[in-house]
Amino acid sequence: MSYTALYRKFRPQIFEDVKGQDAVVATLRNQLKAQRIGHAYLFCGTRGTGKTSVAKIFAKAVNCEHPVDGSPCGECPTCKAIADGSSMNVIEIDAASNNGVENIRQIKEEVAYRPTEGKYKVYIIDEVHMLSNGAFNALLKTLEEPPAYVIFILATTEAHMIPLTILSRCQRYDFHRIPIDVICDRLNDLMEKENIEVEEKAIRYIAKSADGALRDALSLLDQCIAFHLGQKLTYDMVLEVLGAVDTDVFTKLFDQILEKNIVGAISTLEELVIRGRELGQFVNDFTWYLRNIMLLKSAAGMEEILDISSDNVEKMKEEAQKVETEEIMRYIRIFSELSNQIKYSTQKRILIEIAIIKLCKPQMEQNNDAIINRIIALEKKLENGVVVSQDNNPRQSIMQSQGAEQHEQMPQQNLINKLPAAVTDDLKKIVNEWAAVKSACGGITKSYLGKATVTIGNNNELMLVLDDKNAYEYLSTNKANCLDELKTQIADRIGKDVEVVVKHNTKNVAAADAYVDITKLINFDITEENI
Repeated sequence: MSYTALYRKFRPQIFEDVKGQDAVVATLRNQLKAQRIGHAYLFCGTRGTGKTSVAKIFAKAVNCEHPVDGSPCGECPTCKAIADGSSMNVIEIDAASNNGVENIRQIKEEVAYRPTEGKYKVYIIDEVHMLSNGAFNALLKTLEEPPAYVIFILATTEAHMIPLTILSRCQRYDFHRIPIDVICDRLNDLMEKENIEVEEKAIRYIAKSADGALRDALSLLDQCIAFHLGQKLTYDMVLEVLGAVDTDVFTKLFDQILEKNIVGAISTLEELVIRGRELGQFVNDFTWYLRNIMLLKSAAGMEEILDISSDNVEKMKEEAQKVETEEIMRYIRIFSELSNQIKYSTQKRILIEIAIIKLCKPQMEQNNDAIINRIIALEKKLENGVVVSQDNNPRQSIMQSQGAEQHEQMPQQNLINKLPAAVTDDLKKIVNEWAAVKSACGGITKSYLGKATVTIGNNNELMLVLDDKNAYEYLSTNKANCLDELKTQIADRIGKDVEVVVKHNTKNVAAADAYVDITKLINFDITEENI
């Protein structure tokens, strides 16, 4: 007898076998028990979540001779005929290849005839969004008022492509992605039935790779078992078959990027290529690795929502301490853009190498987060006592004698090399307390202050320069007494009144490029305060 794939062999035959769709199953069973059966259903959801399987179970249940608590018995002749595909009462149609008007007209002619056996004729139209506009129009009247013995079940992965006229005639059920724990439990149960030994870590990686689709998980597991037939399936074997990368490699690469070690990072990529790892999967997995680090850094208690082992959580927490939030967000942006670029590229490796170099060299980019990364890198060098050269030492230049207009016209590369040395003690105190001042203001004022480049005006007053016109108008017109509140918060902390000037940046470059932001470039001990 020929081999049957796992996803076909263990396809659910009764409602109890359906995993991860409890709300849908409970609703359909209640309808069956109460005999409140609709005439048209729409099953929506991503691939492999059980839409067609539930449709077939429902078709068996409405025709079953001895239903059990709303579920088909699976033993009567009707159930067996539907299960083996020989029943004339259940008609499956693939709309991807039968999407014309003539196909729907054939259905309209067939529904005039009563079922030869059982109570209902059930039409299951898979990938229904592939029907042409003419076919949808031909289906409308039949779908709205079919004979009492006809049920339509439409299944689709693209519900937004279905006309509203069709949607309004159907009961809609959304099939959600199946949780990883549920997929793991199901795979473990099936491996026990098959007498195949599989490492728990391997099962979990397959479940995660399936992205919420149980059918995909079974296909991946089938593939891995076939490659290592007769052996215990381990985590390393799964990585080998699927072309995936272990988390330790991500940690190594991440450290090399933080150290700006381009040679080491490219060498790590070279190792992955030599080992035959799938580069598209590597990009996706590394993006998720970065996302997990970002979440761990953003707030306490994030471990609860991350589906990773406790050992890996501890490692990632250590990595999170090495990086600023702005840096990790830039990394994620670059790799997210990369994942779209490499889908149809024939030079995936080159694109990944470019992305790695970008991560190591923020000066290659001119957007805001790259500039922030460059400032962070400069601050780290200063903190570590690294002085580049006399001309580039930001503590040597004095802007004491320069007016604000002259200051504004200077290019950014000169500005960050000419940090104002003659800053008053009062302004230094404000810089130290700036995070707390912003937080205390709260609401929209806090949000707009966060967009401001904080610099020094003509007369040593505090100047807030804004690219955002709405933020400028809000602060400059003192809406909701926002400026008064800001001045009050400053006075409470330094014990003096300080003049605050709000300026709208009308230059062709961003305010962060045109002005010296004293909160970023002055190497004070900044006080952070969470309000």
